[in-house]
Amino acid sequence: MDINSLLSQLGLNGGGVLVAEVFVVVFATVLINFVALRLLRQVVKHIEGTKNYWDDALVLAARRPLSVLIWLLGISWAAEIIAADTPAVIFDAIGPVREITVIVLITWFVVGFIQRAEIALTSPDKVKEPLDQTTVSAIGKLVRISVVITAALVMMQTLGYSISGILAFGGVGGIAVGFAAKDLLANFFGGLMIYLDRPFKVGDWIRSPDREIEGTVEKIGWRLTSIRTFDKRPLYVPNATFTNISVENPSRMSNRRINETIGLRYDDSAQLESIVKAVKDMLLHHPEIDTTKTLIVNFNAYGASSLDFFIYTFTKTTDWIHFHDVKQDVLLKILAIIAERGADVAYPTSTIHLPGTLQLDRQQGVTAEPV
Repeated sequence: MDINSLLSQLGLNGGGVLVAEVFVVVFATVLINFVALRLLRQVVKHIEGTKNYWDDALVLAARRPLSVLIWLLGISWAAEIIAADTPAVIFDAIGPVREITVIVLITWFVVGFIQRAEIALTSPDKVKEPLDQTTVSAIGKLVRISVVITAALVMMQTLGYSISGILAFGGVGGIAVGFAAKDLLANFFGGLMIYLDRPFKVGDWIRSPDREIEGTVEKIGWRLTSIRTFDKRPLYVPNATFTNISVENPSRMSNRRINETIGLRYDDSAQLESIVKAVKDMLLHHPEIDTTKTLIVNFNAYGASSLDFFIYTFTKTTDWIHFHDVKQDVLLKILAIIAERGADVAYPTSTIHLPGTLQLDRQQGVTAEPV
């Protein structure tokens, strides 16, 4: 049995001519796809050397969808050639499938470009003034959702469904879904409020005095916010929680505070005033102390066993590690000032008053004689 007889039994008239036409179309598709990919590789090598990132994003986002598009057009063309010589009903789906696939490929390209644009807008290597990552992420998610919903509606319209009816059903169904998924919606709008109010962003150190929440923000999603605690455990907080609690953001502090009380011995009362003045002068000339903020050094109280003075000042740095280096340097300088004046830091002491004088008896120990 030759190829023409086999094709005739399958309902394909034209025999070898049909096979030749399909073969030419498939071969042309393979060739065009090969040439297109080679050209894209050359274009990628060229644009990687430029400073403009947007052409990189366009080409990289279009590379894979373009390859699939070439194959789609080639296969659909070959299928139309076969459909012209056969009454099979399955070939009636060529047009709708091709149109829907094209819509999917366009959506794929646009979503990929948006993702690369988010990376570019937050990278200091790509743009001169990087945007806030939280804001860019929120806008990117909204745009991607809009693109996907629009693509879905266009596909439904392509398949012959009425968009107006779908929208009307969605409005009625949305009420039922809202009641059924109120917690999910609460978290969604909680995430939206975080994006709009921006009490914190990715990378910030936050904590809540109302809940046991403290750590570094790793990701802000539509339902959960991921926080890495200081013992490196992941903490997942529903976004609705942040609408009901107070949140501190130490990452946005302008300065860090040094607030310490130091006690001197009562025997060093004569040196107290000069020590206080020397400590204040040291702080005023310290390169790491912000003298534009409140700076107080004063004798404060008579302690049980010490004369207490306190220092209240702010450092220029907000970095946690560097702050402790500065604080250590300040405290060591205060100890040096106290020692230079022959004074010493007090420690808890007590005095015992006995009713008579004490005499030392080497044989019987210490005895007291009445007055």
